[in-house]
Amino acid sequence: MDVHGTVAEGFEPVGEAFARNFETLGERGAAVAVYRDGRRVVDLWAGAQDVDGTRPWERDTAQVVRSATKGVAAAVLLMLHQRGDLDLDAPVGHYWPEFKAHGKERVLVRHVLNHRAGLPVLDRPLTPREAADPSRAADAMAAQAPVWEPGTDHGYHALTYGWLLDELVRRVTGRGSGEWIASHIAGPLGLDLWVGLPDARAGRVGRVGRIEGPEPSGGLRARPKRSVTDAYADPSSLTRRAFAAITPFPDPNDPEFRAAALPAANGVATADGLARFYAALVGPVDGVRLLDPATVGLARAEESAGPDRVLVVGTRFGLGYMLHGSASPLLGPGSFGHPGRGGSLGFADPETGIAFGYVTNGFRKTVTADPRAQALIRAVRRALG
Repeated sequence: MDVHGTVAEGFEPVGEAFARNFETLGERGAAVAVYRDGRRVVDLWAGAQDVDGTRPWERDTAQVVRSATKGVAAAVLLMLHQRGDLDLDAPVGHYWPEFKAHGKERVLVRHVLNHRAGLPVLDRPLTPREAADPSRAADAMAAQAPVWEPGTDHGYHALTYGWLLDELVRRVTGRGSGEWIASHIAGPLGLDLWVGLPDARAGRVGRVGRIEGPEPSGGLRARPKRSVTDAYADPSSLTRRAFAAITPFPDPNDPEFRAAALPAANGVATADGLARFYAALVGPVDGVRLLDPATVGLARAEESAGPDRVLVVGTRFGLGYMLHGSASPLLGPGSFGHPGRGGSLGFADPETGIAFGYVTNGFRKTVTADPRAQALIRAVRRALG
């Protein structure tokens, strides 16, 4: 497999690991980018941009990154808080009065980010067309009752996270989260990253593989006698219902799906776009920094930990980000970021100044800890010595 791109001196192990992923882990097409202290040190791509085709992957090839979108979307609420426009400890209903119904009066803004809102499911799932309509999705969330007392436990809000966050952004700014990301994050940084793909960019996006359902990731320890696979197979489980909040789930290659702004699930990015975003969270990139040190501290301070009521395995969350742990092994204890179901991953590690982005078209069933991304993270660790 011919690998294209550049690797700075000392980061050769990442290039070697990237090539091995094609040789031993069945990679079809992928890219990885790494920044250190705001400077790109790895920029690699290889394979075909379509999982079922032969068009070569180019440097500007982008892919749907599924839940890796959540990390980008979380920055919107954190930036609004940083500006004084949003109080993380205010009730969601303070900004969105219709939300207060059905026992949700005590849901705080921070509960949306730390997956403690108790709203991972919809009693009546949305169709793909309804899910793409911000008003219909907001009405559905306002009508939903929590499945546990908000704030008392955590469980991954696989799809509902996006509708909750998007409506908060609309109530505070008058704009959808996808528009806000374009004007306040992607635009200033020159990112190839979109939540709501413009028609003009559609030709740069490769085709990804389908995912049928989650399965335990390598090395994860589930609750006794219960795995993610078991839970997903049970139609009544929170796991199954959370991932089925849109039914049927859209084909990620559908242009209508990509054009919608679903900040939990359908961001489109290059590896460099993801890595550059995370680099700007923790330090300046060409003079642009998104979060100040205090807000970075909020993002990566543990808010939720232990058995996840949706993913079953133990998870750790800060405000909008997964933290380093058995379910989401990152570079080190201070790392924070977000995987996308199927393989993509973005994260930052402030202690080393590392920011990482990986995208792939070869979607796997793993929810977290994809072995291809993990091989690249181990290589970054070796490069750092």
